[in-house]
Amino acid sequence: MADIELENKVKNVINQLRPYLQADGGDLKFVEITDDNVVKVELRGACGSCPYSLMTLKDGVERAMKEVIPEITSVERV
Repeated sequence: MADIELENKVKNVINQLRPYLQADGGDLKFVEITDDNVVKVELRGACGSCPYSLMTLKDGVERAMKEVIPEITSVERV
């Protein structure tokens, strides 16, 4: 289990990104951080079925997450 400080940083970044996803009818929910610093998220709403969701996840969410929290290795959907 990752430390609570890292988890709080991750949740903060997600909360900053959520309004952009919600504007398009989607949403993002934090699930967990693995021991190797992989952030697991659930894509909801329009993001769950959008053909561009992987691009949004990797080019948007993951890039922003790594910029703020360099120790994050990846962001993946569950």
